[in-house]
Amino acid sequence: MQLYLPIAEIPVNIFVIFGMGGAVGFLSGLFGIGGGFLLTPLLIFSGIPPAVSVATVTTQVVASSASAVITYWRRKAIDFKLAFMLLIGGISGSALGVVLFDVLQSLGQLDLVISISYVTFLGTIGALMLVESLRAIRRRRTGHVPTARRPGQHNWIHGLPFKMRFRQSKLYVSVIPILVLGSVIGFLGTVLGIGGGFMMVPALIYLLRVPTGIVIGTSLLQILFTMAAATILHSMSTQTVDIVLALTLMIGGVIGAQFGARMGQNLRGEQLRLLLALLVLGVGLRFAVDLLLTPENVFSIAIMKGAGA
Repeated sequence: MQLYLPIAEIPVNIFVIFGMGGAVGFLSGLFGIGGGFLLTPLLIFSGIPPAVSVATVTTQVVASSASAVITYWRRKAIDFKLAFMLLIGGISGSALGVVLFDVLQSLGQLDLVISISYVTFLGTIGALMLVESLRAIRRRRTGHVPTARRPGQHNWIHGLPFKMRFRQSKLYVSVIPILVLGSVIGFLGTVLGIGGGFMMVPALIYLLRVPTGIVIGTSLLQILFTMAAATILHSMSTQTVDIVLALTLMIGGVIGAQFGARMGQNLRGEQLRLLLALLVLGVGLRFAVDLLLTPENVFSIAIMKGAGA
């Protein structure tokens, strides 16, 4: 069954798009990630223009994150104060990201920048996750149990000024790294269409020492509002949000996120991280291959802002 996308100006199979949204929504609820770093490449590989893919994916991230946040809120597994500070940084980063997105689009370099960024970004993150998960699996098989990192343990970040107490997470840390982390996630989310949860979750655990039980729900809440801001900014500035594509992805994402959030409580962490690492590396490799191959159409047509009919 074909569905015409008015902004992308191409027909697509509605069941394929629905399935993409559901699968990425499932991963969102399972890992506490926005899922945009997987959905955006999938849409691009399906033939949807990168600019439309990036801008529209932010809406699906909002839907799947909202669905999962409800589940974690019912479990009282969200630090609202920490999420609010991350959100302040995230909205600032989103505003800067929209400006860069608009500039790159007007210069005709957006597609190239997105592809190179994904190759570098996914390759690095996927390799680090792969090494860490393999080490964890090896430790489990040999019977070696690593010393747990407890909330309240100190590192160099805890020596920074402007400290604030977060009672839900049992932390007393500087707001500087929190604002910086939120800004980076917001910026990347707007430019590349990623929620950034796969960066935020490890950062909150290993740098700020936020308890694991609080991290996923807090990360999803910040992603929810940051991507909502990115969606609004994209709609007003770049006008590349395809509402038909967005609604199809959102329906699938909401359903998938509920199943992911429930299943995430029953699966072993290191095995899930290994699978996610392989998936991330696979997507990065696909982008690298596309960059090296000669495209079918050597020349492309770009619609410049302000151009007359």
